[in-house]
Amino acid sequence: MLFITYVLIFIWISFEPAYAERLELGGDAPVWAHIGAKILLYAHIAGGTIGIFAGTLAIGARKGAPIHRAAGKVFFISMFIAYAIGAGVAPFLHTGQRPNFVAGVLALYLLITAWRTVRIPKIIPGAFEYGGLLLAIGVVVLGVLFMQMGANDPSGTIDGSPPQAFILFAVAGSFAAAGDLHLIAGKGLEGAARIARHLWRMCFSFFIASTSLFLGQPRVFPDWFSESLAPVALSFAPLAALLIWISIIGGRRALGRA
Repeated sequence: MLFITYVLIFIWISFEPAYAERLELGGDAPVWAHIGAKILLYAHIAGGTIGIFAGTLAIGARKGAPIHRAAGKVFFISMFIAYAIGAGVAPFLHTGQRPNFVAGVLALYLLITAWRTVRIPKIIPGAFEYGGLLLAIGVVVLGVLFMQMGANDPSGTIDGSPPQAFILFAVAGSFAAAGDLHLIAGKGLEGAARIARHLWRMCFSFFIASTSLFLGQPRVFPDWFSESLAPVALSFAPLAALLIWISIIGGRRALGRA
């Protein structure tokens, strides 16, 4: 449903006077639209900020412990708000935002499927899983398409992003699609594979958020910080944590089915 909504947004904004880099509407837009844009902007920032802290706490806590569950709930709600707004408003921005739109949809998909995995003890394939599979395949197709478009574009980029950046879509989408296909073909998911599915999807969703902040927003940090290795280290920290936890739970084989 969210994916369909985003497609409709693309069509709608083609006829609306909305442009800018920070969701600032044109002067002819009504006052309520300006107020709404500010609310969305601050809600996106607040959700992302709270989510980063909650996600860090959830990753560091013992899995299944009360603090992990509490932090996980906060992370899910906060990042759901941030991702939904980010993907929803990306088409409104003046500069090209196709990569950010797809990244937002991918992050939201991974977040929701990771949450659903732990909320349902035994997942039985249904319309949700089939829809998720189609979305994941769509992300892979767009990733490959963007890489080809970027390579053929005179600027060597797509909306300012180099072709290499879209490897993220192709790799993450492929893993996600394979996991959904295995779940559907296997008529469900239990045990270590279920935990591995939750871990990798949640951590990769967190990785997209951390990368968007630390590498995608260098202007919000001091020069000394942006010029150091700290942004790269913090961006990839969720993936490092994923490898550590997968090793701890002994779910390396299960990861291939998640």
